Amino acid sequence: MKKAYFSNSENGSITTSLFSQDCISGMKQHIQDSSVSVVVTSPPYNIGIKYSQYTDNLSNVNYIKWIRKVGKQIDRILEPGGALFLNIGGTLCNPWIPMEIATSLRDYFVLQNVIHWVKSMAISKSDVGKNTNLTSDIAIGHYKPITSKRFLNDCHEYIFHFTKYGNKEIDRLAIGVPYQDKTNIKRWKSNKTDKRCRGNVWFIPYETIQNGYRQRPHPASFPTKLPEMCIKLHGVEETKLVVDPFVGIGSTAIACKRLGIPFIGFDIDKAYLDIASYRIISSK
Repeated sequence: MKKAYFSNSENGSITTSLFSQDCISGMKQHIQDSSVSVVVTSPPYNIGIKYSQYTDNLSNVNYIKWIRKVGKQIDRILEPGGALFLNIGGTLCNPWIPMEIATSLRDYFVLQNVIHWVKSMAISKSDVGKNTNLTSDIAIGHYKPITSKRFLNDCHEYIFHFTKYGNKEIDRLAIGVPYQDKTNIKRWKSNKTDKRCRGNVWFIPYETIQNGYRQRPHPASFPTKLPEMCIKLHGVEETKLVVDPFVGIGSTAIACKRLGIPFIGFDIDKAYLDIASYRIISSK
């Protein structure tokens, strides 16, 4: 059996393992049936992103066939109450990509929630009411600006929350937010605390990049907060093992380390795994 590219132990037990291996063969080799609680991942979008070890421009037919093979393995390894959080974006010229990918997985999963990951947003002071400290209009977050007479700047991606049967109970308040209007706490009989459901729009901005490759050496990574929120929504206490088939530079692995959850990840690019290993060891 292929040994892990990187293993990180805490308190005598293996908590993080990374494999330099194709995820389909890797999951077959290293992960037993129905043994995984959560998969959080973001596969290549097939939009021509320049990875160092992967060609991101398959024909649409071959790309969907490949995604289905990945989905079949995820279906096999997920426990009955498990969940797949799949982060996917499209392009301005082809916004159908996320929907095509989600549809291709219907044979294996039920789409329980559609979450919108917002990377940047503009907020007008006049729209937020008087109960805030906002003193002017603001724009928060980052995106790659475009100059176009056809399209708006693309400020969001999808997170598709798949489960086996569509009836998985989730821990909504684990990522909840306080009420802005505190009178709502007593207004609703179901309320027991100053916290409400965040909803399906998650604002998770990237950190400002000033040093280019040194700060984000992977062309399509997501912030660590994204997988952390996914796992908390699923339920930390019941999450026994998390897998990321496309681990990249290790954002999901770092989230699992912070939450104290065992993790397995795969990537074909050893350079990314070197960075992931360093980030895992250095993270707190």
